[in-house]
Amino acid sequence: MSERKVLNKYYPPDFDPSKIPRGKRPKNSQQVVRLMAPFSMRCNTCGEYIYKGKKFNARKETVDGEDYFGIRIFRFYIKCTLCSAEITFKTDPKNTDYLAEHGASRNFEPWREERIANEEDRLAKMEEEENNPMRALENRTVDSKREMDILDALQDIRARNARNERVDDQAIQDMLARRLEEEELDEDEETKQRRLWDEEDQKEAEKVFSKLETDAGGKVTLKRKADGEAPDLKSLLSESSRALVDTSPMQPPAAKKPKTTLASSLGIKTAKRRPAPLAGSSKAS
Repeated sequence: MSERKVLNKYYPPDFDPSKIPRGKRPKNSQQVVRLMAPFSMRCNTCGEYIYKGKKFNARKETVDGEDYFGIRIFRFYIKCTLCSAEITFKTDPKNTDYLAEHGASRNFEPWREERIANEEDRLAKMEEEENNPMRALENRTVDSKREMDILDALQDIRARNARNERVDDQAIQDMLARRLEEEELDEDEETKQRRLWDEEDQKEAEKVFSKLETDAGGKVTLKRKADGEAPDLKSLLSESSRALVDTSPMQPPAAKKPKTTLASSLGIKTAKRRPAPLAGSSKAS
């Protein structure tokens, strides 16, 4: 039994390939190929949009009398998905792209327009340099300066990366320790500054209270509550008020006796008089 997938064919000794009959084909015959739409387009007949990547069974042929430096140009025929109108486009070896030829218009692509504009500027610059040698020299000087700037920036980046790679763990720890020490010193300075501010506030308060003592003519004593014990009330009074309290001690007021009548003392209860009814109300009843 022979193999299913044969790679080596058997040729008999008396094989003559020139005796094999060859079929004749037309010079520019069309081939049916399966392809995808190379760009987004809009049908000129019905206005249907055909997006890039849509698959078609197309017919391919070689364009007669057109080539680009010996590279053949091919034309493709497809049909619109809505109205079945014929659409043709061909290859563009110069720009490595495709050109819409008939039946559809290509959608606007900003990057494509930018690329075309850049290519036109480049061609105009080359033409100007050919006609003006001084302009060519100036352009070469500008280009060399730009390259030097790029190389300097690249060298700086490489030096920075190499310096970062040389930094070891011990250096990082030392740097962090120095930073912590600086923060602690800053905190100590803040504490000292806060203490100085508190002392200044205390001095200002003492000055204010001394002025009040001279204006009032008396002596004001400030006492703070210590160890949770409340100060004596007399200690908070002035000397004149304290002497007044000591000489005339405060006594509670005498209780008032309830008012009693003779009938209540003998145990006789008096009946309350009812109000007399009105004249109109008695007639109505």
